[in-house]
Amino acid sequence: MVGVEEQIKNKAAELGFLACGFAQATRLDAQEAPLAAYLKRGAQGKMAYLENHFEMRLDPRLLVPGAKTVISLAYNYYSDEKQVDVTAPKISKYAYGADYHFVVKDKLAALMAYIRSVVGDFDGRAFVDSAPLLERAWAVRAGLGWVGKNGNVINPNVGSFFFLAEIVLSVDFKSDLPFVANHCGNCTRCMDACPTAAIVSPGMVDGKKCVSYFTIELRDEIPTEMKGKFAGWMFGCDICQDVCPWNRRAKPHTEPLFLPNPKLLTMAKDDWANISALIFDEIFRKSAVKRTKYAGLVRNIAFLNS
Repeated sequence: MVGVEEQIKNKAAELGFLACGFAQATRLDAQEAPLAAYLKRGAQGKMAYLENHFEMRLDPRLLVPGAKTVISLAYNYYSDEKQVDVTAPKISKYAYGADYHFVVKDKLAALMAYIRSVVGDFDGRAFVDSAPLLERAWAVRAGLGWVGKNGNVINPNVGSFFFLAEIVLSVDFKSDLPFVANHCGNCTRCMDACPTAAIVSPGMVDGKKCVSYFTIELRDEIPTEMKGKFAGWMFGCDICQDVCPWNRRAKPHTEPLFLPNPKLLTMAKDDWANISALIFDEIFRKSAVKRTKYAGLVRNIAFLNS
């Protein structure tokens, strides 16, 4: 007879999730020192929200009182589609289609409804990069993979091109074994390829040096010393994942909502340099690129062309 945990994993797979694992909802004591060191280093840059809710980040029971389990899930966004003009400014694969926050949140809502149909009512919340929760630590605890040298969770079967999501709930499920191995070995391809040397040590990414930080999170002008170091990226950066040998195992996603607007792939370099607010809204109507706004994308493109 299939146990309830296996039933939930099967339903997660049916909803399109790559992986699903269970971990006991306890305080992440081992993450306290690394988190404090990250903040002390100032690696968060101007992402001040990372400085908030320190204790809550370590203990999911402060997010969901009475929580017993954290279900960690992975949702594929890998795409092998390419922008036609190789000289055009580039956008990270995760932002090709609709905003993942909404797409994956809907999947989580369906999974929570299924869990209620199996175990009855419970207190719980679902998160997609939307709460002070140490997602990577929970993914490792739930057996989804290990944290690679580029700071991404790597699953040995599919690589790292996936979103992480969680359901924190008041049901005491059987935990999976944590992923204790690290299969990066002596490989340093991600560290060597990072154009801004943001990967300062294995698993430690200095956020304020990362191309994604400059092109998405930073609201100020991009520092002039970064000129010529963005390798053509106007929104996000995939370099540290593109060079990772484990991503040879990545398979294109099957999520229709993640398909890019055709114009995104066919716009030439000059088209991007002269993009209007109207075209921006058309291409990125429901996209995560909205985070940087039209003015931010124009700033990024101008910086690449300066």
